[in-house]
Amino acid sequence: MSTPNGFPQHSRASVTQSMEGGAVQDLQAKKAGKAAKKEAGGRVALPAEGPVSVGTPVSETLKLLPEELKANMKIKSITPRPPRKPRLERAASLDEKSWRRWRRFRTSQESLTDPNDTSSSNGSLQEASPSPPNRGRASPCRPCCQQNSLHSSPDASEASPVGKSRGSTSDLGKRASEISSAFGGLLRGKAFAGGKPRLSQIMPARPLPPMELNVASHTLRTANRIDSDCLDYRHYSQHKFGRVSSSLSDTRLHGNGMVYDSCSTDSMKSTFSLLTPIRAKDVRSRSYLEGSLMASGALLGAEELSRYFPDRNIGIFVATWNMQGQKELPVNLDDFLLPTDPDYAQDMYVIGVQEGCPDRREWEIRLQETLGPHYVLLYSAAHGVLYMSVFIRRDLIWFCSEVEYATVTTRIVSQIKTKGALGICFTFFGTSFLFITSHFTSGDSKVNERKLDYNKTIQALTLPKNVPDTNPYRSSSSDVTTRFDEVFWFGDFNFRLNKDRETVDSILNQNPDTDVSKLLVYDQLTSEMSRGSIFKGFQEADIHFRPSYKFDIGKDSYDTTSKQRTPSYTDRVVFRSRYKDDIQAVKYSSCPVIKTSDHRPVFALFRVKVRPGRDNIPLAAGQFDRELYLMGIKRRITRELQKRREQKDQKSSSICSIS
Repeated sequence: MSTPNGFPQHSRASVTQSMEGGAVQDLQAKKAGKAAKKEAGGRVALPAEGPVSVGTPVSETLKLLPEELKANMKIKSITPRPPRKPRLERAASLDEKSWRRWRRFRTSQESLTDPNDTSSSNGSLQEASPSPPNRGRASPCRPCCQQNSLHSSPDASEASPVGKSRGSTSDLGKRASEISSAFGGLLRGKAFAGGKPRLSQIMPARPLPPMELNVASHTLRTANRIDSDCLDYRHYSQHKFGRVSSSLSDTRLHGNGMVYDSCSTDSMKSTFSLLTPIRAKDVRSRSYLEGSLMASGALLGAEELSRYFPDRNIGIFVATWNMQGQKELPVNLDDFLLPTDPDYAQDMYVIGVQEGCPDRREWEIRLQETLGPHYVLLYSAAHGVLYMSVFIRRDLIWFCSEVEYATVTTRIVSQIKTKGALGICFTFFGTSFLFITSHFTSGDSKVNERKLDYNKTIQALTLPKNVPDTNPYRSSSSDVTTRFDEVFWFGDFNFRLNKDRETVDSILNQNPDTDVSKLLVYDQLTSEMSRGSIFKGFQEADIHFRPSYKFDIGKDSYDTTSKQRTPSYTDRVVFRSRYKDDIQAVKYSSCPVIKTSDHRPVFALFRVKVRPGRDNIPLAAGQFDRELYLMGIKRRITRELQKRREQKDQKSSSICSIS
């Protein structure tokens, strides 16, 4: 029986030893080793060229390396792969960690074992070597096997060269495998300690890239790692602003367990305030009587505008509603002022009312209550029963000029001013705004009278008064709408549909979500605007809602009285701008849930471009209606407390019935 030693057979001589009785004595093994030396003629044979006695222990084999061996050996150069770069991993559970350790253990076994080997490898982790090859066949010797595998038995550490069961076939196989592993280590230039084979030292073919000497390198850390786009802005803020402020103390951050070390503390803290620092010399030298568009200290300049509006666009909500003089106000105005379609509230709210309720102050309180503490009433005005209220975010009141208003009466014979116009204007940063709400002459056939109302309004509104025109070269003394950058005109214009009631009802009854473009073919205002006889230079967003007039109060049905008025788009919102594409219509709709009037409220959402301005305009200096603000907030708090009380009473008054 021949025992493979894992090396190819190249020499003529072969060592065979008959095994009788199932055991070989140590003395015979020593003699066989000496006989092999004499037969080689004083030369030491390599394990790959001649067989080695199976019984020779490792201690004897280690003495077989004279100086001539080093001269005759040709060791191939080893070109190992460079070590892998450390990979940052997420935190794993205990099960995942144990599975990964087991996987790495299996991988190390496979890399150290011959590719053709399929034997078990128990105990290889302790011996740092895998299991021996199958005893039934010899494994070929390849460079990859010589570099990456060692064939040793895991039981070799437990059994000494003189084993417990002498002469057994298993001991012979173990010792042969041990000798083969030993000579393999000698060929690699690796010395053994205590007879246990070890992996040889691998030297790279080229020098590896230098590594950081600091063991606490931030590049190898996985905890408290910060992305590149979330780096600390401390250096930037110090360079630009000259100071750094913080809203979170180190004690609070560490106490709450938010950070681990000082490095994370620096990253978690706020590095600079939202407010731009003001240099003392700017305060000393700055003259706010003369403004400059590019001045760094200008309150209405480009730097301040970009800080509040990086895209230089603001959101404006414009609404009109004919309240029909009803005393009763809607229970909830949320669906009117805060529609659910846009995700965010607007920066400015302008609400115009025709035939307003008798208690105007109550109406304004309800508006403030609905909009909440984020908004303040910048200005409100009235002309008879025409009301207009301008709400703005409280952060933006410092960038508004003085607010001016003017009125026009179109029906002189009436003691109560129900028909006419009301205009409010002001400058926001460097953009001037004009808001007009009107109530034109009613009647299906009175188109010319309505056009006269329009012409009288644009000529009689004396605005602006003290606030300078932002572009006087493009203004006209005969048209107030040309003296402002952005103009919004809204109200009950009373233009009707030139069609009988039956035809209009048949179109509306085809489908609740029917295309209303069939109705707009008969719209008087659309026809007159296309001819240029009214609202010159104005635009209107596309209409996709049902006519806002005339409903039965409290119902969704149109006029069922004996007059049978034709449903019409009487309530409209139009706009114009000095500069092309400055105003973008976002939404144009009505509010069908408010049914306290025969008109439905109509509103529009706009995105308006704002330009920087100069500080040489009369500013409002943060003026707003403080009394209304407090009343609206108190009303809102009272409503919330009442709602909670009702919910509590409802829970406590529930009765459990026993059946």
